[in-house]
Amino acid sequence: MALAVILSVVVIVLTAALPPHAVLSKADRVGYAICHQIPERSFFLNGRQLPLCARCTGTFLGAMLGLAVILLRRRGRASHMPPPAAVVLLIAFIGLWGLDGLNSYLTFFPRAPHLYEPRNWLRMATGVLNGLAMIAFVFPVFSYTVWREPAAERVVKNVGELVATLPFVALIVLVVQAQIGVLLYPVAILSSLGALLLLTLLNAMIAAIVLRREGAAQTWRQALVPLTTGVGLALLQIAALDLLRDWLVALFGLPF
Repeated sequence: MALAVILSVVVIVLTAALPPHAVLSKADRVGYAICHQIPERSFFLNGRQLPLCARCTGTFLGAMLGLAVILLRRRGRASHMPPPAAVVLLIAFIGLWGLDGLNSYLTFFPRAPHLYEPRNWLRMATGVLNGLAMIAFVFPVFSYTVWREPAAERVVKNVGELVATLPFVALIVLVVQAQIGVLLYPVAILSSLGALLLLTLLNAMIAAIVLRREGAAQTWRQALVPLTTGVGLALLQIAALDLLRDWLVALFGLPF
């Protein structure tokens, strides 16, 4: 257990210390690992392309928004899934994301039929909804896995709570769509952290099980063991995907 934490801290330190050194460049490497980064399907702020495409930017900003809402509602240990009606709505969010993604993908082929002309704001809007759904499903599983005494409450209590987040979804889309230059760093950093957040939660659950720390944490300090390991694993996965993409580009001479 101690070895896993030490190795994870080494990975975190090396990631921070090794090039690229610029914050935005590090965010670009996160995006490079998980996103196609096609310029036409991405937003530009202050003349610079964001690390993630419009859909991925929305997805991971949505995850950050969902986490913020969970913590503000003091449900940091909520371990129960949303009620059935809310689950249906969350699945609908994912469905909209998938439908828009499929429609957008079909436009790569000139003769393929598609329902409507894709727009970056729509990619981002469905992405934010998808991110909300992802965190709503992942977070209670994380709580149940990590905490010795997880809270017996739903991470989302009713459909009304989901509806109440929609104005914030619209605000995020409008702000990014406006391409306000000074928001380059906040949007780039938060969206990249959203990707790291989801990877960390998933890996922290795996670490808790493998290290036999499942249901062992009583305080956030004790939860640092699986969380630190989760961060380390997430960073290793991102680095591995970056190297794989670099190799494929060099091998085939094509963008991936």
